Amino acid sequence: MTREGSIRVGNRTVTYLEAGDPADPLVLHNHGGPSSRLEAELFEKSAKANGLRLVCADRPGMGGSDPQPGRTFEGWTDDLLLLADSLGAHRFAVTGWSEGGPWALAAAAYLDPARLVHVSCIAGGNYGTFGANWAAKYLSSVDALGGRLALHFHPGFTLMYELLGMSATHFEDRYAKAITKSVSTADREVLADEEVLRQFLGASRECFRHGADGLVVDATMLYQAWPFDMTQVTRPVHFWQGNADTLVPEVINKTVADKTPGALWHPISGGGHFIAVSHADDILALVANDLAPESN
Repeated sequence: MTREGSIRVGNRTVTYLEAGDPADPLVLHNHGGPSSRLEAELFEKSAKANGLRLVCADRPGMGGSDPQPGRTFEGWTDDLLLLADSLGAHRFAVTGWSEGGPWALAAAAYLDPARLVHVSCIAGGNYGTFGANWAAKYLSSVDALGGRLALHFHPGFTLMYELLGMSATHFEDRYAKAITKSVSTADREVLADEEVLRQFLGASRECFRHGADGLVVDATMLYQAWPFDMTQVTRPVHFWQGNADTLVPEVINKTVADKTPGALWHPISGGGHFIAVSHADDILALVANDLAPESN
């Protein structure tokens, strides 16, 4: 069973969904986009199997979390730290899948390694790592266009996500077919599981509870030049990547990992974008190992 919760951060509410045993070590998971805290449902079995408490929070303006004017990468890491404190965890891990990957990397850059003891970026949409939309030449035509709109014609970018939200919330079958068509053979096998597809679609739909504005802000920040420098991050950072990923091509995250001093590269042969689901047991086993009680 998963459990809903929320915390107050100033005048904002941050909502989250929790899976696993509350007594187990804490993992703060950063959902993709369009997605939401409901993404935690996809990892419930693996969290339990690895003895972890997995908590996924809606980022500002998505799902049940309030918008945050002027939000920043560092501001979200502050929210993650407050969430860990509210859950009574001194030591914790952070993971991030797809659009959540950059937020996990921000945690690696900004948070104290004495508290944040593990970071995993899974098929991360790391498009602003080395400058605004630096990865455009590697992206699909649709994603490259999204980057150009985000940086140079924001009304067009907003419209793009409003149409996506309409599809996810009102034309779910069409949305599911479009996703299935755009991903790899390995991903289609993952999505052939009706329960996985149901949970994925539910998490996507919930993202747009209050419209597309929250996702627009979130995605824009990924394409803009990041304010933190991954070439200076020396702490261990795990990068998980499928070499058959059609949504975030392998070359993007291999380049980021190669330039990150603390990177640990985990290639998945034949894996697609949904390795977060298909390889959840492997990913969370490493998390659990790093979170194991320190020997005396």
